[in-house]
Amino acid sequence: MRVFAIADIHLSKAFPKPMNIFGPEWDGHPEAVFEEWRKVVTEDDLVIVAGDISWAMKLPEALLDLADLAQLPGTKVLLRGNHDYWWPSISRLRQVLPPRMHALQHDSLIIGNLAIAGSRGWDTPGSYNFTPEDEKIYKREVERLALSLKTLQGHDYEHLVLAMHYPPYGPTGGPTGFTELIERHRPTCVVYGHLHGADPDRLPKDWKGIPLHFVSADVVHFRPQLILETPHQIHTYQPSQQTHI
Repeated sequence: MRVFAIADIHLSKAFPKPMNIFGPEWDGHPEAVFEEWRKVVTEDDLVIVAGDISWAMKLPEALLDLADLAQLPGTKVLLRGNHDYWWPSISRLRQVLPPRMHALQHDSLIIGNLAIAGSRGWDTPGSYNFTPEDEKIYKREVERLALSLKTLQGHDYEHLVLAMHYPPYGPTGGPTGFTELIERHRPTCVVYGHLHGADPDRLPKDWKGIPLHFVSADVVHFRPQLILETPHQIHTYQPSQQTHI
């Protein structure tokens, strides 16, 4: 099983929103997402979609985008981003997700020998215009990531991928409550997105030896990035292994 990741695909089938207003690198979106995905992902692979999936405001609108995503090869694991306003309660979302599509929210998945945990994240102390309300949300998101990791206690797995939408480190690359959890749990790797227009060469590549994969769609040229390969296959997934709060 190969594990890929991509973030910020910003689909908008219900109300098409041209993304090239954000820069010429978005020319050809969203078709570029679908084309690049099919070039590298097979049905036996897994893709983590780390937030900002759809511009939709309501779930029925977002389901049009999720249906298009479901037609692409591979099993998908979805994480909420700051623009995913359509995301309802996790129980309601899981009831309507297409086959081979899973959503994480304060919990985890175990597929074969792979565990996936994660949280949306948020701006961290020291960020531009960081407000007392941001501080509350930041602390809440740290706790949610801790809860997600806690659900893995007592389960067997070989690899752990920690998925976030926001970067786990601070605005100058310094430590945060998220990086503290990374140090404590030592995942195989971390994936994140959210940033646009950033030079990936200037961003941290690891956190104390743990690889950090920055996978915003425009930065990776809309191609899901291979982050891990394991000998186990997707079909070993058991729904009873999923835990949630």
